[in-house]
Amino acid sequence: MAHHAPEDQNMALELQDGYVCFGESFGADKSIAGELVFQTGMVGYPESITDPSYRGQVLVITFPLVGNYGVPSREAMDPLLQDLPAHFEAREIHIAGLVVASYSGEDYSHHLATSSLGSWLKEQGVPAITGVDTRALTKRIREEGSMLGRLLRRTSATTTAILTSGEHNRRTLTNGDVDDDWRSDFECVAWEDPNKKNLVAEVSIKAPKIYSPEPSTALQHPSGRPVRVVCVDVGLKYNQLRCLVRRGVEVQIVPWDYDFSTLAGKEYDGLFISNGPGDPAMMANTVKHIKTAMDEARTPIFGICLGHQLLARAAGAETSKMKFGNRGHNIPCTNMISGKCHITSQNHGYAVDAKTLPQEWEELFVNANDGSNEGIRHTSRPYFSVQFHPEHTPGPRDTEFLFDVFISTIQKSLESPETLSQPVEFPGGTAEENKKLAPRVSVKKVLVLGSGGLSIGQAGEFDYSGSQAIKALKEEGIYTILINPNIATIQTSKGLADKVYFLPVTAEFVRKVIKKEQPDGIYVTFGGQTALQVGIQLKDEFDGLGVKVLGTPIETIITTEDRELFARSMESIGEKCAKSASASSTEEAMRVVKDIGFPVIVRAAYALGGLGSGFAEDDDQLLDLCNKAFAASPQVLIERSMKGWKEIEYEVVRDCRDNCITVCNMENFDPLGIHTGDSIVVAPSQTLSDEDYNMLRTTAVNVIRHLGVVGECNIQYALNPFSREYCIIEVNARLSRSSALASKATGYPLAFVAAKLGLGIPLNEISNSVTRVTCACFEPSLDYVVVKIPRWDLKKFLRVSTLLGSSMKSVGEVMAIGRTFEEAIQKAIRCIDLNNLGFGETPALMEIDQELQTPSDQRLFALANAMKAGYGVDKIWEMTKIDKWFLTRLKGLSNFEKLMSTYNTVSITKPLIRRAKQLGYSDRQLAKFWGSNELAVRRARVDAGIVPFAKQIDTVAAEFPAMTNYLTTYNGTEHDINFNDRGVMVLGSGVYRIGSSVEFDWCSVRAIRTLREQGFKTVMVNYNPETVSTDYDEADRLYFENISLETVLDIYGMESASGVIISMGGQTPNNIALPLHRMNVKILGTSPEMIDTAENRYKFSRMLDRISVDQPAWKELTSFKEAEAFCDKVSYPVLVRPSYVLSGAAMNTVYSRHDLQTYLNQAVDVSKEHPVVITKYIENAKEIEMDAVARNGTMIGHFISEHVENAGVHSGDATLILPPQDLDPETVRRIEDATRKIGNALNVTGPFNIQFIAKDNDIKVIECNVRASRSFPFVSKVMGVDLIEMATKAMAGLPLVVYPQVNIPAEYVGVKVPQFSFSRLSGADPVLGVEMASTGEVACFGRTKYEAYIKALISTGFKLPNKNILLSIGSFKDKLEMLSSIETLHKLGYNLFATAGTADYIQEHGIPVKFLEVLPTGEEYDEQKPEYSLTQHLSNNLIDLYINLPSSNRFRRPANYMSRGYRTRRMAVDYQTPLVTNVKNAKLLIEAIARHYDLEISKVDFQEFHPAPDHEEEARLQRNGLNGSLTLSQLLARSPFKRKHITSVNQFSRADLHLLFTIAQEMRLGAQREGCLDILKGRVLCTMFFEPSTRTSASFDAAMKRLGGQVVVVNETVSSTQKGESIADTIRTLGCYGDAIVLRHPEEESINIATKFSSVPVINAGNGSREHPTQALLDIFTIREELGTVNGLTITFVGDLKYGRTVHSLCELLKHYDVTIQLVSPETLSMPSTVTEALKSRGQLKVVSNDLTPEIIANTDVLYCTRVQKERFPDAVHYERVKDSFVVDNRVMKNAKVNMIVMHPLPRNNEIHEELDFDPRAAYFRQMRYGLYTRMALLALVMAT
Repeated sequence: MAHHAPEDQNMALELQDGYVCFGESFGADKSIAGELVFQTGMVGYPESITDPSYRGQVLVITFPLVGNYGVPSREAMDPLLQDLPAHFEAREIHIAGLVVASYSGEDYSHHLATSSLGSWLKEQGVPAITGVDTRALTKRIREEGSMLGRLLRRTSATTTAILTSGEHNRRTLTNGDVDDDWRSDFECVAWEDPNKKNLVAEVSIKAPKIYSPEPSTALQHPSGRPVRVVCVDVGLKYNQLRCLVRRGVEVQIVPWDYDFSTLAGKEYDGLFISNGPGDPAMMANTVKHIKTAMDEARTPIFGICLGHQLLARAAGAETSKMKFGNRGHNIPCTNMISGKCHITSQNHGYAVDAKTLPQEWEELFVNANDGSNEGIRHTSRPYFSVQFHPEHTPGPRDTEFLFDVFISTIQKSLESPETLSQPVEFPGGTAEENKKLAPRVSVKKVLVLGSGGLSIGQAGEFDYSGSQAIKALKEEGIYTILINPNIATIQTSKGLADKVYFLPVTAEFVRKVIKKEQPDGIYVTFGGQTALQVGIQLKDEFDGLGVKVLGTPIETIITTEDRELFARSMESIGEKCAKSASASSTEEAMRVVKDIGFPVIVRAAYALGGLGSGFAEDDDQLLDLCNKAFAASPQVLIERSMKGWKEIEYEVVRDCRDNCITVCNMENFDPLGIHTGDSIVVAPSQTLSDEDYNMLRTTAVNVIRHLGVVGECNIQYALNPFSREYCIIEVNARLSRSSALASKATGYPLAFVAAKLGLGIPLNEISNSVTRVTCACFEPSLDYVVVKIPRWDLKKFLRVSTLLGSSMKSVGEVMAIGRTFEEAIQKAIRCIDLNNLGFGETPALMEIDQELQTPSDQRLFALANAMKAGYGVDKIWEMTKIDKWFLTRLKGLSNFEKLMSTYNTVSITKPLIRRAKQLGYSDRQLAKFWGSNELAVRRARVDAGIVPFAKQIDTVAAEFPAMTNYLTTYNGTEHDINFNDRGVMVLGSGVYRIGSSVEFDWCSVRAIRTLREQGFKTVMVNYNPETVSTDYDEADRLYFENISLETVLDIYGMESASGVIISMGGQTPNNIALPLHRMNVKILGTSPEMIDTAENRYKFSRMLDRISVDQPAWKELTSFKEAEAFCDKVSYPVLVRPSYVLSGAAMNTVYSRHDLQTYLNQAVDVSKEHPVVITKYIENAKEIEMDAVARNGTMIGHFISEHVENAGVHSGDATLILPPQDLDPETVRRIEDATRKIGNALNVTGPFNIQFIAKDNDIKVIECNVRASRSFPFVSKVMGVDLIEMATKAMAGLPLVVYPQVNIPAEYVGVKVPQFSFSRLSGADPVLGVEMASTGEVACFGRTKYEAYIKALISTGFKLPNKNILLSIGSFKDKLEMLSSIETLHKLGYNLFATAGTADYIQEHGIPVKFLEVLPTGEEYDEQKPEYSLTQHLSNNLIDLYINLPSSNRFRRPANYMSRGYRTRRMAVDYQTPLVTNVKNAKLLIEAIARHYDLEISKVDFQEFHPAPDHEEEARLQRNGLNGSLTLSQLLARSPFKRKHITSVNQFSRADLHLLFTIAQEMRLGAQREGCLDILKGRVLCTMFFEPSTRTSASFDAAMKRLGGQVVVVNETVSSTQKGESIADTIRTLGCYGDAIVLRHPEEESINIATKFSSVPVINAGNGSREHPTQALLDIFTIREELGTVNGLTITFVGDLKYGRTVHSLCELLKHYDVTIQLVSPETLSMPSTVTEALKSRGQLKVVSNDLTPEIIANTDVLYCTRVQKERFPDAVHYERVKDSFVVDNRVMKNAKVNMIVMHPLPRNNEIHEELDFDPRAAYFRQMRYGLYTRMALLALVMAT
């Protein structure tokens, strides 16, 4: 590899602590020094860098892509302020220097931009550096605080050093071959601390100046002069001025040291103090003038930022420097008056210390994250100030109303002078009022509606959102019921909902479930459009059924769904939608379009994902679209088309108290015109300026507030790229596909939060589950970029149109994350398909111009081909209207590819490899450029030290520490995490596509949960945002990354993983099994060599021959001649397929020699490294599915399901029945036998699946997948045995039960039915074949297969026929088979219609039938004989069911041939007529209809995981002391202490204590009734006591055993401690043996050390004299049980209060109660001052005495005695002196109340006389018994699963 200096690294950033990083300069060529600070805002760099508050600071912008939208004109002046610039906050750039991760260069894109950011910086002489790991810098500042930094320019032209960022020792050399330090190449400047200078003097105006408002808006003083505000300029941002002048006041700006106080009331009417830079303590003069003005009290005063700090100082408060300040646009501040939380923009490094505020001042705003002060107000004067920036620019505009408050206060003070002696009033009511207006919703049982089978437009994202919602409800202790027939989902599994109904999500079935279950709440917003429709249909019945709709009201949903209502609603608040109208008939549609004008978009109302919609340019196209739309919906909507505008989307969250935030904004790569589900989406937006971003954000907040959404919704806009004109396209008042994407992109769990909000919990009371320290009322700020690309599977369908438009066609989507757009989009392209290398030329079958103008699923490749062919950005923009910024980035990739192709592995340089990796190129891509191979490139790269870094997907741009997911990137210099888990990696399913969908996500999640339950750490790798497996809380670590050889090796290496499970994610991970194995990756389960044996037909066939298992005849193909000969020998039909495939890709049945040649050309293309096979196709055979699990080749569990359809229909499209109903026992025996042999021969450990065909008991193997298959969730849930759990345990070498007991009812059948999405795929032929076509599946249960089949069919959206049935049967064999079913239909009273041949056949058998025919097209035919026209019957919805059984396709027809059968099938789909195309399905359906099932709910319809507290159980619950409340397992499910350390009483809130004691009572009942509970069966507790103990050690021992667990007692005297083993090592050791550790140790720090090193929870049983938390807990439980309550009691502590740790912990816990405390002790053993101070501050301390007087005893409810502990005394003399100071005996107790208690933690010496033991008030022995129950409860809360 050649070594050259990276000449582009021409600037260094050095921090004062010695850290250095290098990058490229893009500003002025000079060096500077200043204070280094970071800012987390995502937009607004022109505003930020001109903000005077940044004076002298080197600004790090965390958002990685800066400069995208250029810089607006410097010449444009503000229309209102005339001589001030229109777009900036000052006349000049105020920052000292700028640091960014990635700069856009000269390729900016925005209609207002006139130059790049770089040119402006150069013009102003400000240096800037790009190419720096800003995440690493931010973390450094976060941990060490703001520090000085300097930007140093490079002075020497070249050097041989390769510069590396990081810590640099200033004395040693950087590289061996460098003869000087790095400094010698760079200029040096002195360090400079701007805070030591008077920065305000530098930025303040020099002489007073007046700005007047527009005369039309000007406010008048009573005397006739204008109302004037004096603004003290201490660093004024121009937008503060704009905000004041725009509101009609005249503003006089005065310099910072101007003495304005003399003018008050005469010359001005209000005082405003601006923001500014530096330390407020330096502004003594300004403070003095403010104080004078305050004392004179002639005008209202308002301060912002520095102005706030100055006002506070003038009032007498103090300010201090913060660690790193608050700088960003997403900081939540709570208004102390209204309780509302506002999102604010901030930029400050100093804060007001609220504790020092004088008496007459109060806090007005408080930071909801760190609790710092954000605002103050005077309690009797109109003075107030805020720390944040209500004038925004940049940032959210939510608090701009404070200017209105200020100005209305001025107006009031002019009208009535008494205003000057009143505080400022704020809108929005008081917190108390607001709480009363929106109380918590009280519900105990909630029904959640799922979304049913996965279909295009409604896929896995609803499994994710529903699962999150259920988790949230469970956390709140609510009994949860789910209706969802989608059996493959996580949400229908055990561990989430308490009860799951596998029933259709339709109004009829939901009503039945509500009547049966009587829930008190229902959620309709987590199940997509399906659930919404049900909500809308049942809206008037919910009240009568006693059900409350949680979250967004149904009225709101109807408003958002009905376009006309929506448009009217938007108009009422002055927002504009696209011009539109609705029509209920085609005539009306043609009439309203005249008003709107073409082009228009037509949509069906109430339709999912744009179903039945399209663009019309003229009347003919409109007519055609209307006909289709009216079939799907009673109403169509026609609106103006804004094709070519940008499409922008915001995810918005609002709670019941009107707190409102936008969580994520997204920009579509494609302009408006392509359904957002088919668009490439980039988050956050890349080409919006602060003005655009916040204009749309403010609109979003206004709209959502107006609509009254509670929970989550998304709003879509069209934005004109040449102006600020925008239109609202729609609002989805539910969770949507974009919500799932936004959740994963930002790490903000939208669905979880939305579910909580629906319960009336406000946002600022929900914690942010990512940082765990901030609240959920915040807006994520990203420092990375996310790209979503849809996955289409259009190749799977015959005749489908591949054009993209307003109706969605994609079946899945991928999400990739990078620190640059290039990195993210290249990753995403690879995620879509294994064969994609990245953005680059593709030999695609397309005409570039046509593809660019009319986009299809190949569009991205067309862009690459066009760029390769020399098309420029402007030309492509003309044709596509994709924003030029995106096109320029892609063009950069195209150019880089050309450059790379000139190198090879020898000539390439290290900086170029690094650059390539930073741009997202994979090793495979580089290998292609350099004529090498992937592993050679990998070796060269790793040898050069170029490896990726793991970065967190961090919602707060590293401002707070996060616990979340990861990505790998080359745009960094350090990892965000350390790798000591050595977890098991599970590879996920990747993108959802036909053949690999949510069922593999179910497998992955079940595997992860099984591993975690067994104590393994887990690492998930997946890149699909719709999945539950990519949820932040499923695995210990989640990497949002490609599942490719390169990435998996990188992560495996970084994590030092203990193994990889590849058998859960379908075919994607299987494809890399062998290469991983060869790179020495430890694959758990079946050996990859054996997987290859099963996947390679050749090897598999040899193996089958060896073990005597039959298979259809086949041959590997090398030439067409051989193939022909083979086909003639075995006779047609034959199957042609390539070898490594997923769901029959490019596989087809060939019926003739003519077909063979044309087909092979297409098929071989699919998979180049593997040969193609031809197999004899066996007709009319039954297909049978075997799902099994083996361990070391021996089967340990299996289930057999039968297919309804004959072999020849892809197993993914087949209807499955389990348990099988029609299989011969001999067939079953043979299948089991063959499976055993195969499992043994492949030595399978883990899951495998075999498909057999059987004909006359003769069985043959079609295929064997050595991995989990699509049917695993179905068979596991139907049979009640989780095969994946078994498989995972087998692979991990864990103990398991072989062939566990199956308990299923006698009459019980599950039927799985495919869910098709043909209606979405215009033109696709809806017939079933060897290629899979279904997008999802549903399953229902019944007493017979017919009942289950009918429910399952209804679940897919099928409507049962009322009267008219049309038949068209191709082959004679099918006619014969159908005859008896046709007779049944006639007997049932249906009117039969049929096509020519079928009608004749039916009539011959004496059944009446009406003849219909597809007439030749043309108006006159249809009009002559409408009664015979099949097409008219279909289009007028006269047919209820169409049974069309096509004859086998004897040769592949050319694509342009349109058979009549195809046309009518397609019409049936387009007109929503139920269609059946398979003879077996038709027979099953007719038989099911004939049985007239009532479809009432029966016990087979649901699976109950936790019994509901219903009426019969109430008696039992009364016994259990639960009174109809939560069961023990439900209480434990709410545990806040699961797997947490218990170290201190400070961890417990009042609610935690309540839960603990409730469980302790349950434990008491359980232990008394049953002696032992099995809650912790199989769990082990280790106890280690370094001090003597009887009670604590024995009670933990007993508690664990009573809970069914085991205890390992380690005695300190005989342990390795005696050999000098450290506590850390002891703890690590015990962590290997137990599931938790109880530790007592004399050192106070012992517990901190233990928790630091322990891999399992540690419970503190006493650390020196500091704390004994479990004793304090049992003490409070004792008081509660003995005296009924703790509140209102007087508690007296007697004895050694200095060393008594039990007392210290108990005093801390008592802060949760209203108690009075008396302390009695010898003078030398008094309570530590920290404890007494805390008691005083809470007002609990009443008496401190050295005598136990009769008065003290008389007032006492609890007398708590402590032992004087000899072991704690430094000298024996002192001990002897005080040991018997207080003895409680009968004499003392004479003065005590009758119903008080005496407590003692024991052991005792002489403190309590033995005579007292028989006093009923002596509770100390009972106390131990309570201790047992408390500790049982605590262990269960910590250890229960």
